[in-house]
Amino acid sequence: MKRVIVTGGAGFIGSHLCKALLKAGNSVVCVDNFFTGREANILGLEEYGHFQIIRHDVVDAFFIEADQIYNLACPASPVHYQADPIKTLKTNILGALNVLELAQKVNACVLQASTSEVYGNPLEHPQTEKYLGNVNSIGIRSCYDEGKRAAETLYMDFHRTRDVDVRIVRIFNTYGPNMRPDDGRVVSNFIVQALTGVDITIYGDGSQTRSFCYVSDLVDGLIRMMNNENGFIGPVNLGNPGEFTMIELAQKVIDLTNSSSKIVFCDLPSDDPVRRKPDISRAEEYLNWKPTVWLDEGLKHTIKYFDDLLSKSRAER
Repeated sequence: MKRVIVTGGAGFIGSHLCKALLKAGNSVVCVDNFFTGREANILGLEEYGHFQIIRHDVVDAFFIEADQIYNLACPASPVHYQADPIKTLKTNILGALNVLELAQKVNACVLQASTSEVYGNPLEHPQTEKYLGNVNSIGIRSCYDEGKRAAETLYMDFHRTRDVDVRIVRIFNTYGPNMRPDDGRVVSNFIVQALTGVDITIYGDGSQTRSFCYVSDLVDGLIRMMNNENGFIGPVNLGNPGEFTMIELAQKVIDLTNSSSKIVFCDLPSDDPVRRKPDISRAEEYLNWKPTVWLDEGLKHTIKYFDDLLSKSRAER
């Protein structure tokens, strides 16, 4: 049995990862400051046994014995990471530093949840791991984009100079149950708007594209990356290469919810990428990984989650 730390373990992706690790027979320590993570996401996980929750902010150093560490600690939606950009930078950089120093002390393998945002508003399409990006270092998204880029630098330097066993994954848009209804990400926004019958808000003209990876596929990729035995440290893209415009996504949500919502258009936020699609050749080659849940199926699961959540909220009023 491995002892595994998941920082940000009460968050959207982290909670699914904790559950998958527990189901596989691991002992899991969830470390979270509950800024965007929620206790509701991890309710019931103690039933698997060997599950511990520690309320802690990774900006401050900590010590826990572990065999593996997944570092997912950081707000991932613009609404939350732009709320306190300095705190976001500290979480990305100081958090990475603290996790890496812990991994060195306890001789653990440590995985960094990086992001497709390191590519910025890409001039290359689709994006391969060799692409160095087009990031605005002084923009409103920079606290997240540059923070993740700096974290990758720290991981590689700890690997090269201190022989720390690291893994780097670049996560593309992910969706599914346990997302916050107020996180401002496009899938949750569209679904909540459709279910409540309000206008669906598209920023820009709706022609900008994203790829959407269902959370179970993403978690499978994270675990495969951590446990790969071929010495592959990455970086590696994890995402679904299916590409959809915002108008296409909005229409799918309207159709699947039978909503009467109308689509309205607003100004595109600063530095918002126009196109985003992963090249997953490296993940296929080194991890034998590719997504299996396609958009319509994943949206049905996610819509049910939000429908149940909103129904419960109405019943409690």
